[in-house]
Amino acid sequence: MPSDMRRVANVHIRELTPFSPPRALKEALPLSEPVARTVAEARATIRRILRREDPRLMVVIGPCSIHDPEAALDYARRLAGLQQQLGDRLFLIMRAYLEKPRTTVGWRGLINDPNLDGSFDMGAGLTTARRLLLEINAMGLPVATEMLDPISPQYIDDQISLGTIGARTTEAQTHRALASGVSMPVGFKNGTDGGIQVAVNACVSAAGQHSFLGIDEDGRGSVVKTTGNPDSFVILRGGRAEPNYYEEHVVQATRLMREAHLSPAVMVDCSHANAGGDYRRQEAVLHIVVDQVVRRVGPIVGVMVESNIVEGKQTLTADRSALRYGVSLTDGCIGWETTERLLHEAHLALRGV
Repeated sequence: MPSDMRRVANVHIRELTPFSPPRALKEALPLSEPVARTVAEARATIRRILRREDPRLMVVIGPCSIHDPEAALDYARRLAGLQQQLGDRLFLIMRAYLEKPRTTVGWRGLINDPNLDGSFDMGAGLTTARRLLLEINAMGLPVATEMLDPISPQYIDDQISLGTIGARTTEAQTHRALASGVSMPVGFKNGTDGGIQVAVNACVSAAGQHSFLGIDEDGRGSVVKTTGNPDSFVILRGGRAEPNYYEEHVVQATRLMREAHLSPAVMVDCSHANAGGDYRRQEAVLHIVVDQVVRRVGPIVGVMVESNIVEGKQTLTADRSALRYGVSLTDGCIGWETTERLLHEAHLALRGV
């Protein structure tokens, strides 16, 4: 390059680190028949719930984010046990969030930084995530996760029964197009301002055909052309001004979906703005939502709860040995005793529904 040529590309790139393509990881950690059965049957069940052909309440419950695979498996075993007891009225799906959006900066999840030290070994993160999901699904327990990065789903999509798009990305064309091509149902959260229309618009968009840039199973840059995903729904998570889990909000979401020629289906996130940022308020929100289900207020098909082995949250520090087992690194969560009690209470309340 001539000495007087100015550098115009990769000006702010510190390093490019290649890692294995999706096909290589899937071949190294393949689906077993029981895992494939868990995923296929769970997706079919979710679709029936969305269409009101299955009367059970879908419950997406688990850690705000997973940072310790051992603790995640401990939680999964407990939840799988409850699934056996409560499965006639509740369809339990473990919340297995592996990537986290941040308002400014912070730890961005198991895939992004599995070592919790800023080394960002994403190749190891994808391997850890895939191995963990295999073990959870092998228990017969389906999982839900947020689709944040448009590339990472290629590595784990065959193990996800339910995808979600977060409030920060529901308006993004990239994520609407991604949702149009994935093989599982997808829930769109309302915007951070509480606006429901953007989630409805996202459902309409995801149902359509899209073409976008992505990668194939061998990691090659590709034009991805989708058929459209008909299995999407709205997740009410509140906004800056107020919560939106009350009856009038469910009615509003129902009206907006019908006006968009969508089959109405609403899930309520009991955390985030609906809980006013206080994980302990999830209990009150859940009771109100279950009461609406009992009274048949609108098409409420599910709830989402942030739960862990131990309640609360902790701060990530340089001393990893100081981390407490089973405590969230991101949003605060209710503990296992509360989780078990709330699920039993919801099960009891839904008798006859």
